[in-house]
Amino acid sequence: MLQRPSLTEAPRNAMTVDVEDYFQVSAFEPHIAREQWERLPCRVERNIERILALFEAHRVQATFFVLGWMAERYPQMVRGLSEAGHEVASHGYEHVRVVNQTPDAFRADIRRTKALLEDTTGEPVRGYRAASYSIGRDNLWALDELLAAGHEYSSSIYPIRHDLYGMPEAPRFAFRHGGEAGILEIPVTTVMLGQRKFPCGGGGYFRLFPYALSRWALRRVNRRDGASAVFYFHPWEIDPEQPRQAGIGLKTRVRHYLNLSRTEARLSQLLQDFAWDRMDAIFLQGATRPAQEMGRAA
Repeated sequence: MLQRPSLTEAPRNAMTVDVEDYFQVSAFEPHIAREQWERLPCRVERNIERILALFEAHRVQATFFVLGWMAERYPQMVRGLSEAGHEVASHGYEHVRVVNQTPDAFRADIRRTKALLEDTTGEPVRGYRAASYSIGRDNLWALDELLAAGHEYSSSIYPIRHDLYGMPEAPRFAFRHGGEAGILEIPVTTVMLGQRKFPCGGGGYFRLFPYALSRWALRRVNRRDGASAVFYFHPWEIDPEQPRQAGIGLKTRVRHYLNLSRTEARLSQLLQDFAWDRMDAIFLQGATRPAQEMGRAA
């Protein structure tokens, strides 16, 4: 039987950052062509510096899922992440959703990015996160491709219902796709309310709802489920001064810009309220909850 931690011995949680800039988010795809990226002001370096200072102040090590596009243009920034003790993992080359890739294109993308990041840092790349959590029931073949490319884990399935992504029938906690020899999939954290899963692992939900709700949900996962949580955010989410995009719909505008000015303070409180570590340190070197196969975990 799983032993739940005491109130003073909660599990370590995984802090993760998806390293992409404001113009690379999936919601802006219809409005900003990839050919424009080179001409837009990139703000990722200054935001990463702020994030590194925040993590250092709270003595937190984290996992950074980095775009290959970023590593080519800002190799010193990426090396700095590794030199500061953080894990560098792959976010694909240029934030193309897996649902828009053929198996051949996906295979080339992940192998190119893995090699690029490893050449940049001199360290092995063990993890991968798909753009916009775009691995689900219809393209689970991508997990096999990740394993074949040498990745040890993925964090690409979000077990919720969402208009843009999600696989609600997926396990809430880490599982191995295809049995014990398969890749370890580590979903972003959800909390159970009744019979339904609700997101509590960061992103826009962290900015939308009061911080107290996120704290309550993560504590519930730590204490009631006895599990490590996985939290994520983006560098642009602490940047309220980023350029505003014209011509986007109201829903996209609210999702992207809501409460940007409050995010950094909320993150600081989050780092203080919970214990945090890198993905690989938690899940590849003695996870707090055993990995379970697809279809057997709740």
